[in-house]
Amino acid sequence: MEDIHIRKMKATDIKDVLVVENACFSTPWTKNAFEMEIKKNKLAIYLVATIEDKVVGYGGMWLVVDEAHITNVAVHPEYQGKKIGEAIVKGLTREAEEKGSERMTLEVRKSNIPAQNLYKKIQFIMCGIRPSYYSDNGEDALIMWKELEKTSM
Repeated sequence: MEDIHIRKMKATDIKDVLVVENACFSTPWTKNAFEMEIKKNKLAIYLVATIEDKVVGYGGMWLVVDEAHITNVAVHPEYQGKKIGEAIVKGLTREAEEKGSERMTLEVRKSNIPAQNLYKKIQFIMCGIRPSYYSDNGEDALIMWKELEKTSM
């Protein structure tokens, strides 16, 4: 298996991140949205997953007080099933722990069983539902939480 590298997203990655975004989502984020997140949002941390210097996935979160809220995780369909999503979420978890977050949360589509299984595998638990959360089709979101390890700063 090819080596997966996880690193902080740079502005120069946005073009490649948009390829992943458009391949994965029916209502993809725009270039401007990603630029705002990584250049202006002081609460945001975004990571990319690369294989041989090619961006194949990414994930982001907002750090608010002592909580980390995962905003999005995506892996290009050609690279799904290779534990890249798991590597991204574990990278986000490490970042959140290092910054002092005590817990993490996210929303996931009720129909996205592969993502739910990934999150459960890394100790996220389902704690609620946001009815009609997704604007593209009105699908419910499951709210998942994970308690984080305390790390010394």
